[in-house]
Amino acid sequence: MMTFVLASNNKKKLKEMNDILSRDGYSVISMAQAGITSEPEENGTTFEENALIKARSAMRESGMPCIADDSGLEVDALGGAPGVYSARYCPGSDMDRVMYLLKNMEGKDDRAARFVSAVACVFPSGRETVVRGECHGEILKELKGEGGFGYDPVFYVPEEGCTFAEMTQERKNMISHRANAMEKLRQELKSIRNEEE
Repeated sequence: MMTFVLASNNKKKLKEMNDILSRDGYSVISMAQAGITSEPEENGTTFEENALIKARSAMRESGMPCIADDSGLEVDALGGAPGVYSARYCPGSDMDRVMYLLKNMEGKDDRAARFVSAVACVFPSGRETVVRGECHGEILKELKGEGGFGYDPVFYVPEEGCTFAEMTQERKNMISHRANAMEKLRQELKSIRNEEE
């Protein structure tokens, strides 16, 4: 069974990755479990660049295959912001960032947005793969739901009739941007496995 290091110490992200990849017999451990202490500067201008920066750094330090995800929210009316700066859109907590987003969206009729996830996988052999997943929705004017994290309470998915924060974790794991990217990664890993057998 192949074990990947997730270049993150986010416990929710680790659980999500494990839930998805364990179906194919893979396991995913955290940076802490792999003994990785350094965190590289995420200075890429795209989600793909940042994911690769994190995965390469973790692979160099651990010598193990590494997965990294860089994700965020792109809002059309804000020219794609917060984008790669989603986690540091403003100082403070997740809720501070949500309230800042709502403030910036005041008076805007175009509420279209998408969550984007780029997942990079880097192997000690030098092989690298990057996939991208998206989930389209719109930004509400008020918060709805108690679940999820980050911008989930204001990200409404019309096909589902609810926000990410109102969905069950199981449902979110099926339709989210990260789920879409991870499904593509699963297919990539299958073809890599077939090539190496």
